[in-house]
Amino acid sequence: MSAMRKGPHMRLLLLIALAVGLLAPRPAAAARTSGAADFDTTCAPCRDFDQFANGGWKKRTKLPAGYSNYGAFDELYDRNEAALRAILETAASQPAKPGSNTAKLRDYYASCMDSTGAERAGGQPIAGLLADIRALGSNNDIARKLGWLHANGIGGLFGFFAAQDPKHSENVIAVVSQGGLGLPDRDFYLRTDSASVARRAVYLRSATNLLKLAGDDDATAAKHADAVMALETALANASMTNVQRRDPKAVYHKMPWDSLQAMSPAFAWKDYLASRNAKPSDVNVTQPDFVRAVNGLLGSTPLDTWKAYLKIRVLFDAAPTLSSAYVQEWFALRQALTGTTELLPRWKRCIAETDDALGEILSAEYVKKAFTPADKQRMLTMVTNLEEALGNRIQAAPWMSDTTRTAAAGKLGAFMEKIGYPDRWKDYGSVTIVRGQHYANRAATRAFEAARNMAKIGKPVDRGEWSMTPPTVNAYYSSSLNSINFPAGILQPPFFDSQADDATNYGAIGAVIGHEMGHGFDDRGRQFDAKGNLSDWWQPGDVERYKALAQKVQQQFDGYTVLDTVHVNGKLTLGENLADLGGLAVAYAAMQKAYAKQSRAKIDGFTPEQRFFLGWARVWRNLQTDADLRTQVQTDPHSPAQWRINGPMSNLREFHDAWDCKNGDAMVRPEDLRVRIW
Repeated sequence: MSAMRKGPHMRLLLLIALAVGLLAPRPAAAARTSGAADFDTTCAPCRDFDQFANGGWKKRTKLPAGYSNYGAFDELYDRNEAALRAILETAASQPAKPGSNTAKLRDYYASCMDSTGAERAGGQPIAGLLADIRALGSNNDIARKLGWLHANGIGGLFGFFAAQDPKHSENVIAVVSQGGLGLPDRDFYLRTDSASVARRAVYLRSATNLLKLAGDDDATAAKHADAVMALETALANASMTNVQRRDPKAVYHKMPWDSLQAMSPAFAWKDYLASRNAKPSDVNVTQPDFVRAVNGLLGSTPLDTWKAYLKIRVLFDAAPTLSSAYVQEWFALRQALTGTTELLPRWKRCIAETDDALGEILSAEYVKKAFTPADKQRMLTMVTNLEEALGNRIQAAPWMSDTTRTAAAGKLGAFMEKIGYPDRWKDYGSVTIVRGQHYANRAATRAFEAARNMAKIGKPVDRGEWSMTPPTVNAYYSSSLNSINFPAGILQPPFFDSQADDATNYGAIGAVIGHEMGHGFDDRGRQFDAKGNLSDWWQPGDVERYKALAQKVQQQFDGYTVLDTVHVNGKLTLGENLADLGGLAVAYAAMQKAYAKQSRAKIDGFTPEQRFFLGWARVWRNLQTDADLRTQVQTDPHSPAQWRINGPMSNLREFHDAWDCKNGDAMVRPEDLRVRIW
């Protein structure tokens, strides 16, 4: 799955991007690209378009307390959040039948909001779980307890879940993947720069303090935290990089379950599966070397270290739900990773958690107010029109042979479009929510989701299932489902505004539709066929020509400096950068078709072509702390906002013509380095 970007809000929710397209001709409307105060007219658009379009907004806008980055995505999320808060507060004020969906929402949110109860309980909600870990008698017990943790939504050591078989996309199989790290990525353990060393020190300090809160004395807590850091560093050394994992063939190693057991005999897989209530016959081991390393660590690492490791995983996971002493240690690490200076208000954190826990109950109420069936039909029409524009580009691509062109058109025609919300809502009838039991309620919803996931193994794929809740401000493409997905939460200004002119909408939401469709043909998505199977369906010569074009994009973004000597990672961000470049080109072509039968008059002094590019720039305007930017560059496959604006535009002749840019201008890449995919 590829989403447009990971955003702030503690990164509890993914945040960003979505859809518009060809609208029926209508009278020119008021431009919604930006107000005059948003611009920096001292900066020429051909020198730095982000600064020209957003410089005024950046100067007058302050990063809100509790945020590590803030922009148009977050402004929209805040509006959606206000709507969700109203739904939850209405539920709290109304009588509801015990066990009903309304009662579940009411009691979950109220329990989360009960700060007095959290302070009174302290660490008691997890005391029994920590006691169970302390009582482990041998390394053989680790598998049983780890299975229980995974079955209740607590991560550790590796990932185990159900997913589509990449080469047989109608089937669901078990997957074992690398994992188990407390820091965001392997490189956080292995880099030697001062920022990485400082972050590890904060992680170590917070882990030590959490162990002390759980009952360890100072010396024991420090000793155990050091041992766990060494263990996690060993796991990091055995892990693949983010770039390596982008290759779908490199993470496909399907084998009989017995082969996994033979690969890692030190782990009691039988006990683990009993805890997960799973009986897989085949498994995709995405990183076999990691599993072999875990097998070795199970034999060489003392039981006390494994106990400390599991305790730390539980403590960091539970800390946000417990008393302030625990929350402070969790937040100290977040501060180091993101530069956030304050916690978000409790109500904001609880809305995000409720959406995560009971998302489709909350979503059903949200779409009643925010997204009508008529909205859904209009968005489907828009997406269909953008698909037509991409289809025309596929037919015209000079680097693509007729054989591959025909197959690509077939894949585009097979896209499944999901607009707004699912056709069927989840049934949460088996979930018990008890008012006043915050941690237990979260555990209950996680256990429900984990069991639901395990039950999929060996079953046919449900192609109608969503992986985001409808209020989410985001969009995504799924390569295994060959689907483009646009939740209702993004179908609002500034992404799509029914009162704005077509050019602005095409530049904002239209380019995002093009972006998601483009993922079906980016460096990773192109390896999956129309049915979502990992297969070689391109002619070899087309692959080589495509790679040559993609290499130029990779080198372009490698050259962008973010902080000091920190650069954008062109390999890690390649798929998203290709999707941005293609999405803008396709949306621009669709916009031109829309203006064939309507006025091309200027609005606020800007032509339709100029308003198109201003629309894209506006939705990517962003403020961000240096710490969060550094974390993003290390872990996120999306480029920083500045380069999502300036990077693709500098390749496009359409942008140069719209703003009368000349060779030599910073926003004009040398002709021999420019790239056009579509």
